[in-house]
Amino acid sequence: MSQPPTSRPETPQTGNASTSGESGGHAGFGRPETQQSSSAPDPPAGDQGIEAQPATFSGDGGSATSGGPAGKGHGFGSVLGQGGFSQPPAGGIGGASAGGAGASGGASGGGAGGSAPATAGGGAPGGAPAGVGRIADSARARGALNRLRAEVGKVVVGQDPAVTGLVIALLCQGHVLLEGVPGVAKTLMVRALSAALALDTKRLQFTPDLMPGDVTGSLVYDARTAEFSFRPGPVFTNLLLADEINRTPPKTQASLLEAMEERQVSVEGEPRRLPDPFVVVATQNPIEYEGTYPLPEAQLDRFMLKLTVPLPSRDEEFRVLNNHHRGFDPRDLAGAGVTAVADAGDLAAGRAAVRGVQAAAEVLAYVVDLCRATRQSPSLSLGASPRGATALLSTAKAWAWLSGRDYVTPDDVKALARPTLRHRVAVRPEAELEGVTADGVLDTVLASVPAPR
Repeated sequence: MSQPPTSRPETPQTGNASTSGESGGHAGFGRPETQQSSSAPDPPAGDQGIEAQPATFSGDGGSATSGGPAGKGHGFGSVLGQGGFSQPPAGGIGGASAGGAGASGGASGGGAGGSAPATAGGGAPGGAPAGVGRIADSARARGALNRLRAEVGKVVVGQDPAVTGLVIALLCQGHVLLEGVPGVAKTLMVRALSAALALDTKRLQFTPDLMPGDVTGSLVYDARTAEFSFRPGPVFTNLLLADEINRTPPKTQASLLEAMEERQVSVEGEPRRLPDPFVVVATQNPIEYEGTYPLPEAQLDRFMLKLTVPLPSRDEEFRVLNNHHRGFDPRDLAGAGVTAVADAGDLAAGRAAVRGVQAAAEVLAYVVDLCRATRQSPSLSLGASPRGATALLSTAKAWAWLSGRDYVTPDDVKALARPTLRHRVAVRPEAELEGVTADGVLDTVLASVPAPR
């Protein structure tokens, strides 16, 4: 295996940086050469470190799902169908059957793509190679996760990038911070994902008077036995929806730190393990700051991904209204046709397959150089930590496996850089006054750090 390149610069260039061409797919989880352009012309590159970027999974090639202008799409649309991924049902509630069929077809393609890299291994019962069983498990898991995305698409319109990001986080056993204005289906998305996954889910509304014991649980005195017994809190679940997490004081926010990092909670000095899998999906409103408590950097770093949930396009909003006009009730997911299409076993098989995805030394060095470049950026007061580098590698491996490959490419790293690192960097106040954003700085870093060939 070749050695990591030694001539790669560690600091971003100061000149104007274009995010088209080689690095054009980093914002939309897609490879640049496969992105589809809309009819609108590409926007001027400008100074990516100063110009505010759209806070969405948007690739420079636009979105095939929304059909919006270049650079303004929701991402993922240009790579749907690649490596077994299929488009969620286009007709919303009425298109459930067609969407399911599309998912099944995509699953077959994805399974075929994922079967090639596996090795034969030792002998298995019946004379079949041991690797054949792993191939089948991997293909089955990929197909189930494709159907999961299509199932959520029955009730959530136009948010496929965020749904796919949630699937990646589940594969990486990471937590997600969902950011979007009220009314863009953040809570509905998590509820639909839970219903399609057959996982235990609890929702906790974070308020200013919420106490740590309301999250983790507490010891309760039982008068009948004259003893204290532990009453588990809502954190003892597979999927915890922490709604409006920034509305509770830091003391209660900190009650999630141990749970998110160690997968356990300690009450009265006794550690108690949480169920497996355990994932926190937290939501927050990006425009209302009165009465909120911004998450500290230490807690933000515990989230593997920060996914933005944008407002829908005109066509998508029409589909939402049409679904409600035809009787869709967001409180009745079963009535909308959402059924369990995957379970914890499929997630476990997917995680095992993701752990087997290979990354060359050059790709590892590329991840390191990207994170080191954020620490040298003059616009940032805080760059990505080594935990951010490991998170970027993990999410890139998950995206590679979902795309039907057993190896990571530099384009996989570019695709996940913004959602994985945007909440781990801090823009200097003076740079914010000039319009610099975290996504804009990351665009500059991605354009200036050479990618291995």
